[in-house]
Amino acid sequence: MRLDKFLKVSRIIKRRTIAKEIADQDRIKVNGQLAKSSTKLKVADEIEIEFGNKTLKVRVDSLQDTTKKAEADSLYTVLEESYKRDYSN
Repeated sequence: MRLDKFLKVSRIIKRRTIAKEIADQDRIKVNGQLAKSSTKLKVADEIEIEFGNKTLKVRVDSLQDTTKKAEADSLYTVLEESYKRDYSN
């Protein structure tokens, strides 16, 4: 499954076009390597995403073409979630 589609189906990112934009800005890594939106994922891959001041690292547990909203978080496990501090005051 493509990276952008997984991020949308798992509801980590709400829209596939947004997932593509973030990947095009070199803010997503798969298994430690910069990833394009078309990168093929497999179970057990680790994805690291930078959202502004938040970094989210997840492991892919399941690949499905569609899922219900209540079951979306079963597609991945959060390994790490960190926030950068803003010292610009």
